[in-house]
Amino acid sequence: MRAVRCHHGSVVVLDVPTPEGEGILVKVASAGICGSDLHLIGSNLLGDVTLGHEIAGLTSDGTPVAIEPVTVCGVCPACIVGDTNLCVRGATILHGTARDGGMADEILIPEAGLVRLPAGLEPRNACLTEPIGVVVHGLRIVRFPRETGRRVAIIGAGPIGLCAVPAIMAAGIQPILFARHEAQKAAGAELGAKIGENEDGFDLVVECAGTESALEEAITRCRPGGTVLMLGIYWDGMAVPGMLLGLKEVRLVPSYLYGREGTVRDMDTAAALLASRPDLPDILITHRFPLDAAREAFEVASDRKSGAIKVVLEP
Repeated sequence: MRAVRCHHGSVVVLDVPTPEGEGILVKVASAGICGSDLHLIGSNLLGDVTLGHEIAGLTSDGTPVAIEPVTVCGVCPACIVGDTNLCVRGATILHGTARDGGMADEILIPEAGLVRLPAGLEPRNACLTEPIGVVVHGLRIVRFPRETGRRVAIIGAGPIGLCAVPAIMAAGIQPILFARHEAQKAAGAELGAKIGENEDGFDLVVECAGTESALEEAITRCRPGGTVLMLGIYWDGMAVPGMLLGLKEVRLVPSYLYGREGTVRDMDTAAALLASRPDLPDILITHRFPLDAAREAFEVASDRKSGAIKVVLEP
């Protein structure tokens, strides 16, 4: 089968063996390019693995599914209580980085990783379940809106920031979105956000850019005693404005991947949210490419001038 991998910093499509072993084989219908994929291809962190962790497709019996792209131990204390993202296996749990991902014709995944799609949600759009799951998890661990208040800002309007808009609106709250690029502002407004200017004093600020400047802005815009939810990945580390943080007693809450609370998985909640917003795929998915055009797809995704928000590969 075909698979997208990284060789010497370049994206290539290779012929590789169809995966075999324990698990469920899923025929991939869509695989989104994440900002972390763009970082990884320029790093030395990837081994000889297939890229892609935003995945949806069909099982052998035709069941449409999204995929929770982790293989966890299931028996450590974190897994038992539902914090599967904190499994003792660490970073090795994630498909697309440490294990073969979904930018391929097929992917082998544990049965526990299958997320059945609600009626009406097409697999070609359901790769968005994963980034929405990231947001759902973060909002859950800060107990939004019960413990965080109802005045909410989003810093950064890439795919994660834009996915945060409908997740926050599902609680009956209109978020204020702070975005740099006009295409992002337009998408945010279409999703229902108010585009921010100079407002501050927010109960909750959702930081989605993963940069020092965005974190400082989030702390600045947060009210004293408020919460900053950190959904961005800080690839280059970070310096925190300690005096400002301390004087305002802002609570910083990092968030990673997804898990479950009781029997309810964040990814199931995400799939339901995506199904409830049929407008979301057309707004977020700006480009679709066949698998063989993976290199071009990555070039478009990495070019801010292209107007790309979410670029999707369709094997």
